[in-house]
Amino acid sequence: MNKEHAIVAFEKHSIRRFFDETQEIWYFSVVDVIAALTDSVNARDYWFKMKTRVKTEDGFELSTICRQLKLKAPDGKMRETDCASVEGLFRIIQSIPSPKAEPFKQWLAKVGYERLQDMSDPARSLDRAREFWQQHGRSEKWIQQRMMGQETRNKLTDYWKGHEIKGEAAFAFLTNLIHQEWSGVSVKKHKAIKGLKTQNLRDHMSEAELIFTALAELSTRQIAESVSATGMIENAEAGKKGGKIAKGARLALEQKTGKSVVTGESFLPPSKPKKPLKEAGDE
Repeated sequence: MNKEHAIVAFEKHSIRRFFDETQEIWYFSVVDVIAALTDSVNARDYWFKMKTRVKTEDGFELSTICRQLKLKAPDGKMRETDCASVEGLFRIIQSIPSPKAEPFKQWLAKVGYERLQDMSDPARSLDRAREFWQQHGRSEKWIQQRMMGQETRNKLTDYWKGHEIKGEAAFAFLTNLIHQEWSGVSVKKHKAIKGLKTQNLRDHMSEAELIFTALAELSTRQIAESVSATGMIENAEAGKKGGKIAKGARLALEQKTGKSVVTGESFLPPSKPKKPLKEAGDE
């Protein structure tokens, strides 16, 4: 997910959003907002019925304040999604009877403004990321490695953008190709090994996994720059070569230590043990 896309959390709910660089406006997934405010088991159905009801009541169509934007769905695919700006969501929230409405409005005003703050002072976003990781128990050493890895990642994606690689699907393809080459598993498989679902894989990597990911992406960029790789075919070839360099280093380390670099360890909270079912006759 690049800098224009992000997932933010309201209470225990994930809200997908997209930043329009031209308009300098955040757009939020309407169904995600509805799920957070109503705890509906079918937020899409709730939204569909809500659009029909509001139109019938006052002649105003909620769909007119929404944009169809491609956001990553739970299945990992980019799908057209109804999205609204902060202003539009305030109008939508008026039609949702929920005790969470006011707290959500305050939260929305804050996260909607964050990106504008970041543009005027990029250090703010770095400070927020560091604070988030600290709150979730990451060590300073891990945080430093995570931030260095992100800088390496940003330089690679900036190169791609300037050499005819466009869109989330293309970025995801090349990222997965590099990851598969160095680690031996796809991004999807790596997340499954760690028990992750919607979480960011890099936020749950070990120090070693972060280092080898960064090595693969650094190598890929420098190889691409050396041959002025342009387009998907040439950049995919650079990705394979860059990933192979990190793979060689991984195998050498594993041979010396006897331990696998790719592990199922993550920073997920421990799952609560299930209560045993009571048998007949138990009090």
